[in-house]
Amino acid sequence: LLCLGTTVGCTMAVYAFSELMIKSPVSADQEGALLALPVVVCLLNLGAPYLFRCLAALERQDSPVLEVYLAICRNLIFKMAILGILCYHWLGRRVGTLQDQCWENFVGQELYRLTVLDFIFVLLDTLFGELVWRLISEKKLKRREKPEFDIAGNVLELIYGQTLTWLGVLFCPLLPAIQIIKLLLIFYVKKTSLLANCQAPRRPWLASHMSTVFVSLLCFPSFLGAAVFLCYAVWQVKPSSTCGPFRTLDTMYEAGKVWVRRLEAAGPRVSWLPWVHRYLVENTFPVYLVSALLLAVIYLNIQVVKGQRRVICLLKEQISNEGEDKVFLINRLHSVYERKERSRVGRSQEAERLVDGPDAW
Repeated sequence: LLCLGTTVGCTMAVYAFSELMIKSPVSADQEGALLALPVVVCLLNLGAPYLFRCLAALERQDSPVLEVYLAICRNLIFKMAILGILCYHWLGRRVGTLQDQCWENFVGQELYRLTVLDFIFVLLDTLFGELVWRLISEKKLKRREKPEFDIAGNVLELIYGQTLTWLGVLFCPLLPAIQIIKLLLIFYVKKTSLLANCQAPRRPWLASHMSTVFVSLLCFPSFLGAAVFLCYAVWQVKPSSTCGPFRTLDTMYEAGKVWVRRLEAAGPRVSWLPWVHRYLVENTFPVYLVSALLLAVIYLNIQVVKGQRRVICLLKEQISNEGEDKVFLINRLHSVYERKERSRVGRSQEAERLVDGPDAW
């Protein structure tokens, strides 16, 4: 309840601040004020995981898997809620207020600011959250142990940065190149900080599990959310009338129809392209068919994975039973050996008494 309440409160704060930015527009000579909303978002993204970590420390989960899953889910819900509010702010509110301006440039600039500031705050988090905390724990608190490396937080940072890139690839085409440079720098900074300032978690965690979680969270919530955002911008939002290649159209999607009409008027040599567009792109049946096939493949893969897990569980149980059988057989052999030893020792002692009897007599 506290984590969900924190998420709702931060989301409402971002929404209220974005509405305040709309009501008090920034003039041309105050462009630095446009950094206010990205800075607020980055500060919340920086502070909320530490709060979630403190709340998780009170739960004292016995399972490390469950602890990491809860941390990832809480941070993921928080970040996706913030991004959802920002997407509504850009396409739902800003498009209406920027009637005579290029709203595509504004959205691209906002995502560019968020990407750059996210990189800066990741560096600050690495510097103050890991280096300074290690120095404080060693110098002031006199602790020999270094702080543990936060697996869930670092995974979510990667997913959040990639989601920003997917959201802005239509409006800021050079954003993927910036993301590549950002990831390279973050990799070496995190590697250096990990070796110098952190220790491995006390509870073991398999890298294969984290890879599966990373791919799942990257594909389903992040990629699908970014795809919905871009599809809505392409199919529903009217382009700006002052800039861009779509300024004379009602939607960006109509550019394909205009292109097809021009192909039809070009001549019979390219008449097959309009046919392909009409029956494979505009027609909904192929889309439904491909979606059904994709869902079937996903379902079959899920069933195969479930079957493999069931087989693995049965094999583990069989190995455990064989181990118990071997222990039982070893114990039985030990007991039989001990009885034979006792009987042999008893017979030898009896023989010694029989031999020593006449001498004593």
